[in-house]
Amino acid sequence: MSNIRAASDIGGTFTDLVYCEVDEKSGAITGVKAVKAHTTPGQFQTGVMNSLKLAGVGKDELSFFAHGSTVVINALTERKGVKTGLITTRGFKDILEIGRGNRPDFFNLKYQKPEVFIPRHLRHEITERLSHKGEVLTPLNTEELAPILKSFAAEGVQAIAVCLLHSYANPEHEQIICREIQRISPGMTLVASHQISREWREYERTNTTALCAYVKPVASAYLTEMETSLKEGGFKGSFYVMQSNGGIDTVTAAKETPISIVESGPASGVLGAAALGKLLGIDNIIAFDIGGTTAKCSLIDNGKVSLTNQYMIEKDARSAGYPIMTPVVDIVEIGNGGGSIGWVDEFNKMHVGPQSAGALPGPVAYGKGGTEPTTTDANIMLGRINPNYFIGGEIKADVAAVKSAFEVLGEKLGIPAIDAARGVIRIANNNMCNALKLVSINRGYDPRDFTMVAFGGGGAMHAASLARELNIPQVVIPAHAAVFSAWGMLLSDLRRDYSQTLPMPLIASNAEKISATFKRIRAEALEAYMAEGIEEADVYYDQLLELRYEGQEHTVQIDVPVGPVDVQTLDLIVREFNASYERKYTYVLDNSIELVSFKVTAFATVERPALGKLDPSDFGSPEDAIKEIRKVDFDEDGIMETAIYQREKLAPNTLFIGPAIVEESGSTVVILRDQHVRVDEYGNLHITVKRSPR
Repeated sequence: MSNIRAASDIGGTFTDLVYCEVDEKSGAITGVKAVKAHTTPGQFQTGVMNSLKLAGVGKDELSFFAHGSTVVINALTERKGVKTGLITTRGFKDILEIGRGNRPDFFNLKYQKPEVFIPRHLRHEITERLSHKGEVLTPLNTEELAPILKSFAAEGVQAIAVCLLHSYANPEHEQIICREIQRISPGMTLVASHQISREWREYERTNTTALCAYVKPVASAYLTEMETSLKEGGFKGSFYVMQSNGGIDTVTAAKETPISIVESGPASGVLGAAALGKLLGIDNIIAFDIGGTTAKCSLIDNGKVSLTNQYMIEKDARSAGYPIMTPVVDIVEIGNGGGSIGWVDEFNKMHVGPQSAGALPGPVAYGKGGTEPTTTDANIMLGRINPNYFIGGEIKADVAAVKSAFEVLGEKLGIPAIDAARGVIRIANNNMCNALKLVSINRGYDPRDFTMVAFGGGGAMHAASLARELNIPQVVIPAHAAVFSAWGMLLSDLRRDYSQTLPMPLIASNAEKISATFKRIRAEALEAYMAEGIEEADVYYDQLLELRYEGQEHTVQIDVPVGPVDVQTLDLIVREFNASYERKYTYVLDNSIELVSFKVTAFATVERPALGKLDPSDFGSPEDAIKEIRKVDFDEDGIMETAIYQREKLAPNTLFIGPAIVEESGSTVVILRDQHVRVDEYGNLHITVKRSPR
């Protein structure tokens, strides 16, 4: 008996679907397949359903379905949430405007802070006050709620955010307010800060709560539509949603706090890279993902995916952006993808991105009305992408239109069309190289100590050049690289992150209190899982402490083994903190160490497919995999006669040397001169990179 497990990832241009049949007894995969459907902006679930139709997979055949979506980040960046009200402690209604003094355009005396999502007339104060320890200083006056809710109703408010001062230490007042709102205005969409974060920093916590409430009705409606579309086809399996922290969660939990899925798609790709690294015995990885709109990269140190609670949206050189205090895989993202447009500014300087052709009209090669050349068009112009095998042969690239577009671009610069195409690739590579430096060199890591795992529709196209530029010794192109982010969702366990700010000295007399706090948070996580029918035996934990030297502002995270914390454990934590601090800042201090926050990650295991090895007897000789020999433009390396390989025909343990092109449906691998390639037993390509002479 078998079942089908599938995962879907919505991108700016394509909606990816990965699915496999899994034997219920052995857990073995009997086939991994993938399809790409065009993303359908405005009705994203339509693109998902279209991908299932293209795959020929019936919804009633699915036992497991995981989904990553851009619906939350799109609602925020496009300002398509709902009218939202805020209830906060008396005297703190202006915290969203006060924010932080972190303006990036520092010398601009006319700088304007980003406009808040909840205007002042929709922010109301209520009488109450807690101390930083959670002690009640001023009792909560619930009689003030009725007129506040009446005012909200008159304004047409559809969602309410509740964030009180110091509620991270004691959520009781927020809980009372929520119960009263539900009694007075049943059905009102409601988000309280303690549901999202139990950490201090009032501005960040308030903004996160406000944004979560702002998008909650939109996200809930979308996920409900997804559920309905699946169930209408007979789906009776488990539906999960990919979170920004690199784990999946139930659709019910995602509807309650949708800010947790703000960056769900990119996170799954990084998780997939970490899982692949574990399988291949590679601990240090730079995950590199190029989609249609953006390029994203993240660093995996010693097998561990890095998370941040200081995630920002819309932050750029002129805007401070908006903080979101929820665990997000630490990703650097730039506006350079396959659909990024090459253009010339008023100073006759060429740029690539961040403007994108998107799904509609898409690159010029799509033949859907696009007129501005993109990175994808440049790769076609240089012969790297086969116009007759474009998007796996789904459409034939409009080469004449591509040449015409680059002629127009070249005329603006006074150069031939082919040089304009080379320029687009060079600029795009330079932009991507800077992003890779941000996650490695700028953080004290040497790229020579890492392996690049490149995926997404365009990752394999640029990876070899970028690795050569940064002296990264090896690149791995995963099997099904074009849909690798979706594949990462199939490898995820359920994950929920819990935090608690509780400052105290890191001293032996606090060992019992530290141990008890961890135990309480784990019990809270277990209770939540068991309420959803998950067995205790399937739940496991990671935990850490946020520490700092006394007198400092920010913290360093240190892993703590699960179990009782005693004096010996504290000694180990101190040594780890000093070593980590010195590695990050190059020095240590004699100051006492202060514990700031507790963090617990609770996982619940779900059935995951085991990646199967390829059978060499299913393949022919390496020569059988060669489709043709054609001229390819490698820019500075020149135009060379190049072997074009069909990836599906490459047998395990096949070896060859570049220049070469490897084609598969959805992506193209560009291998430079003298780079050695090996196909491993799982079908991944390992490219050994010759060091740059510069």
